[in-house]
Amino acid sequence: MKKISILLLLIFLSFSCKNDVPQVYSETGKALGTTYQIKYFSSEDFDTEKALDSIFEVINTSMSTYQENSDISRINSGAEDVKVDVHFQNVFNYSKQVFKESNGYFDPTVGSLVNAYGFGPDKPLNEPDGAVLDSIKQLVGFEKVRLTSDNTIEKENPNIYLDFNAIAKGYTIDVIAEYLDSKKVENYLIELGGELVAKGKNLERESSWNVAIDNPQQTDAERTLQTVLALKNRAMATSGNYRKFRIDSITGNRYVHTINPLTGKAEKSNLLSASVLAGNCTLADGYATAFMALGYEKSLEMLEKLDNVDVYFIYVDEAESIRVFTSNGFEEALR
Repeated sequence: MKKISILLLLIFLSFSCKNDVPQVYSETGKALGTTYQIKYFSSEDFDTEKALDSIFEVINTSMSTYQENSDISRINSGAEDVKVDVHFQNVFNYSKQVFKESNGYFDPTVGSLVNAYGFGPDKPLNEPDGAVLDSIKQLVGFEKVRLTSDNTIEKENPNIYLDFNAIAKGYTIDVIAEYLDSKKVENYLIELGGELVAKGKNLERESSWNVAIDNPQQTDAERTLQTVLALKNRAMATSGNYRKFRIDSITGNRYVHTINPLTGKAEKSNLLSASVLAGNCTLADGYATAFMALGYEKSLEMLEKLDNVDVYFIYVDEAESIRVFTSNGFEEALR
C-alpha cells in the first residue's frame, strides 16, 4: 500500500511539473481592417480567442469610423451627448500628447483635408482653390476639440471630423498586451497590421523576438527585407507607403505626399518610411505617423526631445539615393 501511495505521488508530481512548463499558443485572424498574429507561452490554457473578439468589438464600437453607430461616428455626425468610454479617453489623451510634441503635425482632425485632396494610391491629387482650402482649414486643428469632465466631446465647429485610425491600432495592441499580462504571460509577440509589441523572449528558440522591416525597393510580387532586429519589452510601429511613391514629372525626384495640417497644403516628403521603437505601441504608432507628416529633417529635431524613443528612417537624399538613419537604440537592436 505504501509503494502504491508513493507511486501515485510521483505521478501527481510528474503531471504538476508538466503543467508548469509554458506551452506555445498562437492566434491569427482579421480585425480592424487588417490581419493579426499573436504568439505567446503560457502554462495555463485560457480562451484567448473570445477575449480578442471582445477587445476588437469594444474598440470598434468606440472608435471605428467605418461603423455608423460607433461613438466616434455619432460624434462626427454632430451628437453632443455621447459619453465616451475609457478607451476613447485614453486614445484622445495620447493623441493630444503627440499633437503637442509634434507641434501640430500629428492631427486627428486632418481627415477633411485628406478627403479634399483625394489621397489614395491610384487617385490623382486634387488642388482645392484658396477659398475652399480656407473653408476646410476651419475644420482642422486638434486644439479645437476638448474632452470634457463628464467624458463628452466638445468641438468648436460641429463639422470637425475626428479620426484616430493613425493611433488606434497601436492602442489596440497595448490593450491585448494588458490582457496577456493579466494572465501572467511573460513571453509574447503581438502583431496587428504590421505594428508590434514584444515581451520577454521566444522560448522555442531561446532568443529575443526577431522582427523585420520591409525593403523600400521591393516589388508587389516579391517581398524582401530591409533589416531584422531583436525586439524585447518594446513596441514597434512603421509608417510609410514607400512602394507607392510618386515620381515628379519635371525633376524626376521620388517622393510621397503628406498633408501639412498647419498650412492645409499637400507637400512632398523625402521620408519614405519611419519605424519607431517606444515603450508602448500607442505612442510608437502616433510618432511614426507624426514623423511622416514632419519629413526627415523636422523628424530629427522632434526626436531629440523625446525620451525612450528610437527610430529607423528610410529617406531619399538630394542625389535620389535611398539612405537610412538609425538612432543608437535602434542600432543596438539590429541583428
